[in-house]
Amino acid sequence: MSRETSMREKPDQALDQKVLKVWTIVAAAEWLFLLLVPVGYWVATRYFPIPEWPLYVLAGLVILAGIFKILIIPKMQWKRWRYKIYDNEVELMYGVFVIRRVIIPMIRVQHVDTAQGPLLRHYQLSAVTISTAATTHEIPGLDEEKANILRDHIAELAREADPDE
Repeated sequence: MSRETSMREKPDQALDQKVLKVWTIVAAAEWLFLLLVPVGYWVATRYFPIPEWPLYVLAGLVILAGIFKILIIPKMQWKRWRYKIYDNEVELMYGVFVIRRVIIPMIRVQHVDTAQGPLLRHYQLSAVTISTAATTHEIPGLDEEKANILRDHIAELAREADPDE
């Protein structure tokens, strides 16, 4: 088999663009938690005789991390997150720096469901969770109606793939 014929096309289905808002909000909340490190160091400088210069380094690093985590990473994540449903498998492709491509055979699918946290619910989004005996895979941030249709479609394909039924 030649290299060209063995190369699989990349999945072409994207997540809903509203998931960018959700990921940005989550990243901002995580960044606020990270902001406690320089604040804690600042408090420590008031009670203990430690140098103040590390405070400025910490503050600079936390600000850079926030810019990267809030403004850059969610866009890169959304741009690279793709999936495709075939009759006999589900293919997922995701990652920011390391791109992962996962193929889930329909015969291995044991359970499919949708999930919503408060942020996803606010933006009318859902995540589709595909469970196998070994692990669980998630397609995050689909429109609620699309997620429900996809869940039912994968469940039907999994039932058809099961030779015991």
